[in-house]
Amino acid sequence: MAHHDLHLPVTEEQVRALRINDTVTLHDTLFGIRDATQIHLFDHGRSTRFDLQGHAVIHTAPNVKRVAVSSAAPAGYLPVCVGTTTSDRMERFTRPLMQQYGVRLIVGKGGLREDSAAAFQALGGAYLAIIGGTAALETTWIESIEDVDMDDLNPESLWRFRIRNFGPLLVAMDSHGQSLYTAVKANAQAKRAEVLARLGVK
Repeated sequence: MAHHDLHLPVTEEQVRALRINDTVTLHDTLFGIRDATQIHLFDHGRSTRFDLQGHAVIHTAPNVKRVAVSSAAPAGYLPVCVGTTTSDRMERFTRPLMQQYGVRLIVGKGGLREDSAAAFQALGGAYLAIIGGTAALETTWIESIEDVDMDDLNPESLWRFRIRNFGPLLVAMDSHGQSLYTAVKANAQAKRAEVLARLGVK
């Protein structure tokens, strides 16, 4: 296991150096994205003015406060609570995010499935897990909301956060076909089978 400090954007080589159970701290830029954002990008034919090439996205719909534009709030928003939502329902968007926009890292909770794992392996990506219930802590890692696009979808807009020391996050799916979620599931099924066998249940 190793720890990686990554300044965004990153290269494919940097991402392929990550292995499950490594930890990662992100710096500089992080994009917030959620269901509606991706439905509009990939199902409704919208596009974004943001360059996501080599960047990380976090599955979130943040609680924000609208304020006057200032150096502390260049987009006219202050972060109130930036929590992470469950990733599984956004499984179908991993590959197009990587293929069409060049996204390299996805931050979320609960993990993704087989097609995402295949996309990470083929295209050079990774899934960074964050513990649920840590929104208050996560918010302290965000220095400002630098910009926002597709804001008619608020709070499921496309957010550009300025971050510092965002993490540590756990590499839960890597670009080498490894997934902690697959390992945990296999271990749980094996233990279940052992218990049922001891009970004489077929």
